Amino acid sequence: MPDTPPQFDAIVVGSGITGGWSAKQLTEAGLKVLMIERGRKIEHGSDYVTETLAPWDLPFRGLGDPELFAKEYPVQRINRHFTEFTQNHFVNDRENPYSTEPGTDFTWFRSYQLGGRSLTWGRQAYRWSDYDFGANKRDGFGTDWPIRYAELAPWYDKVEEFIGVSGAAEGLAQLPDGKFQPPMALNVVEQAARARIGAKWPERRLTIGRTANLTQEKEGRSACQYRSICARGCSYGAYFSTQSSTLPAAMKTGLLTVVTDSVVEAIETDPRTGRATGVRFIDTTSKQRKRATARVVFLNAGAFNSVHVLLNSATEAHPGGLANSSGVLGTHIMDHANTLSALALMPGYEQHTSFGNRPTGVVIPRFRNMDTLDGKGHSRGFSFQGGALQSGWSRGKREAGIGAEYKDSLREVGPWRMVLVGFADCMPRASNRLTLNRTQTDANGLPVLDVAFAFGKEEHAALAEAKAEATAMLTEAGGTVIMGSDTPGPGGTAIHEMGGARMGWDPKTSVLNRWSQAHDVPNLFVTDGAQMSSTACQNPSLTYMALTARACDAAVRMLKEGAL
Repeated sequence: MPDTPPQFDAIVVGSGITGGWSAKQLTEAGLKVLMIERGRKIEHGSDYVTETLAPWDLPFRGLGDPELFAKEYPVQRINRHFTEFTQNHFVNDRENPYSTEPGTDFTWFRSYQLGGRSLTWGRQAYRWSDYDFGANKRDGFGTDWPIRYAELAPWYDKVEEFIGVSGAAEGLAQLPDGKFQPPMALNVVEQAARARIGAKWPERRLTIGRTANLTQEKEGRSACQYRSICARGCSYGAYFSTQSSTLPAAMKTGLLTVVTDSVVEAIETDPRTGRATGVRFIDTTSKQRKRATARVVFLNAGAFNSVHVLLNSATEAHPGGLANSSGVLGTHIMDHANTLSALALMPGYEQHTSFGNRPTGVVIPRFRNMDTLDGKGHSRGFSFQGGALQSGWSRGKREAGIGAEYKDSLREVGPWRMVLVGFADCMPRASNRLTLNRTQTDANGLPVLDVAFAFGKEEHAALAEAKAEATAMLTEAGGTVIMGSDTPGPGGTAIHEMGGARMGWDPKTSVLNRWSQAHDVPNLFVTDGAQMSSTACQNPSLTYMALTARACDAAVRMLKEGAL
């Protein structure tokens, strides 16, 4: 009796930044695709329920119910994007627990809904360079990336041109230029800081943040309105999200089926061939278990959740988790070490102000350990993000004052200040890992993830130098530095968690090959942050998307050739 043909050509697990790209690429190649999302459905525009509300339209004026936040959102409330306006775009921590090992302080910020964190991300979009892809081989930490920049460059082009990235070309080897829409403008303080820092240190460049916010209309999406309330959802489509961009493209093909409120429990395999046959998932409303079959599976559930699925897919043939013959599944997880390196008052600009709420800041790309190792106690790099801000009426919450005259003074804009937040490369370490907690389960009866994580001496050394350099640069720019830190925030606070199913040359030391394809399961691809073998010191989301587009192209080619 012949085997039952698969229901779909491909299953995509997750609908965030990379899941949307997988759905787009695979359906446009003619594949029949099922996308499974664990969270609720959110329609573009109509379901952004707080987008146009004012503070006085909400019970707690946008600040939220402190008792509710403490009880239901003890982790998510730490996220600077989490407010009463956006709480419906973040998970309920009580309903979605995880555990940590002794000595681990890890804040896991999550968004379980159609679109995932593409609705709440910071939109910073930077290319990696060969300084990044070659870092592991150069200093011996981790495993060598099996790709280099030249192989990914055309996929960066493709992604940038489709999602829309505004930015300024700077001609820097460590931060390759891309296909940009016109940049947003630096304000007067930032312009002066750029000039003064560049004059003192020609190798350092302060530039506008490269952001997935449109400055020109694009294919039915409007230009940015400069509201800077992106995490509420943007009905204009002015920033890249699954809902505004990749999902409409995939739906247009007529080949995409979307299932929401469904948690993938495990990937199922054929014990004869070792290949993936589909997935088993739980309807979170009815708690009914269901199955779907496909010729190929793409894991895009988010770095830690994708590792969770692989660990939970253990079989007799894969006792340590699916695609884990190397034994490294779950290990070498990473997140950028970041801290507020320096805050300075910037006198002399009181006659200037700005208008609108620009949804991006500035960046100073890496300038350490480039062609020679010149860092102090660390072998990689750090970069800065931040910007110059002018205080408004809310400064009255912090300053001393009383009476009508004082209140009237708050009607005028206040002094300028400038911040630089350091982001340091995080070394891949086997001791930083994810495992299944067999004694604690979630609302669906699945074992929760257990996180073991700590920064090491390299990250501390990098942030110590970042603090000193930020102080020097802001002082040179005419500022008076009033505070700074060299202590990294808890793991997870950069919201760039990655690793756990790393890419590499050798099946004995890595989970995935150069095509984001599992060494052990050839029709399984993992193209979210789980595949990362190092972190660089710039935001990783653009690289996730480029790697996803490249992997989808490879998978389609392999399917046509009969290799899968």
